Amino acid sequence: MAHSFDDDTLAGVLGHMNSDHTDDNILIARAFGADPAPAAATMTGFDGDGGDWAVTASDGASTALRVPWPGGSISERREVRREIVALYDEACARLGIEPRPH
Repeated sequence: MAHSFDDDTLAGVLGHMNSDHTDDNILIARAFGADPAPAAATMTGFDGDGGDWAVTASDGASTALRVPWPGGSISERREVRREIVALYDEACARLGIEPRPH
């Protein structure tokens, strides 16, 4: 069973991703989802096994996207950042985009 993070951790990470990293959410959705050009993507949750996004297509249709953590299962808040950065780096590699420094 995947590790469940507490409400404070979920709120902190989701708030940060959806206010400060909206472009990264779209990049992750482009690289790992079925739509190569989503209009929007919002991180909706995560657990010890991966992250969840709501992806909105240009026609307004919304789909769920689940992406496993690249490094495997996690159980500590500090590991969430590491895994999201790894997803970002992998998304850049898949899309042929130079990642920004971390």
